[in-house]
Amino acid sequence: MREVDIAVIGAGPSGLFAAYYAGFRGLSVAVIDALPEPGGQVTAMYPEKVIYDVAGFPAIKGRELVANLVAQAEPYGPEYLLGVRAETLSYADERPVLGLSDGEPLRCGAVLVTGGLGSFAPRPLPAAENFTGRGIVFFVPHLADLTGQDVLIVGGGDSAFDWALALAPLARSVTLVHRRERFRAHAATVARVQQLPVRIIVNAEVAKIHGDGAVAGAEIAVKGGGTETVAADTIVAALGFTADLGPLATWGLALDRRHILVDSTMATNLPRVFAAGDITEYPGKVRLIATGFGEAATAVNNAAVVIDPAAHLFPGHSSDAG
Repeated sequence: MREVDIAVIGAGPSGLFAAYYAGFRGLSVAVIDALPEPGGQVTAMYPEKVIYDVAGFPAIKGRELVANLVAQAEPYGPEYLLGVRAETLSYADERPVLGLSDGEPLRCGAVLVTGGLGSFAPRPLPAAENFTGRGIVFFVPHLADLTGQDVLIVGGGDSAFDWALALAPLARSVTLVHRRERFRAHAATVARVQQLPVRIIVNAEVAKIHGDGAVAGAEIAVKGGGTETVAADTIVAALGFTADLGPLATWGLALDRRHILVDSTMATNLPRVFAAGDITEYPGKVRLIATGFGEAATAVNNAAVVIDPAAHLFPGHSSDAG
């Protein structure tokens, strides 16, 4: 059976910082995530979006933040189990044992859940149900891939307008379609997009997708009657996503809806199981990346003492480690 000091479930920013901190404390760590690359929701949903509230960085793109976090942990050699789900939790000799979707169990000194919103899946585009070709995406990991294309964005939330803002300088054309007249996106972002050469069609839906093997346009139906064909090489379905705890919900964790309850040490109600980041709940909880970093450090340091009662809770200053 594979063994590791700390298993981190979730490779988002909090999980990646926990991997660094576990290594800094001399603990072996495995980072588990169902997604195929590290970064969690940042990588999947807004890799090119600029983040302004990470300490020490006046502005940093999501992709760059993830790359820096991976580089920070790299000297300690964390093991990444990507495309793998943590499905079951049991105990052997009082230590947690995770049953993984790759079929090989993992015995741990402690488990740290940093799963963000849990398992999440994009809401489907109804018009795409019977379309088997290429060209429909839910996220845009690499903006350059859409350079020179006609892009159709469907949605009225922050993601839809963020993609429009980012793609306008690169694409041949950008059209945004929303089924309502009002938008859920931040008003300032909407105002910025409205100043760009982005066509916005409201009170409308994608009725049909044209193309054989790949997207070659879309038919837009406007409420009250009438249709028009819009040029499109790629359709970005920014319709939001659904999220749930997945297998974690069956472990016996104390929950507040889909959040895990923790105490001031970031411990859950289960022995040797901690949690940090957006997935946690406690009085006064604030869901920010900055908060998750502090929670990850708190969780790892308290887990270190559980793993080895002779260890010190305070890790020492990193500047003294060389």
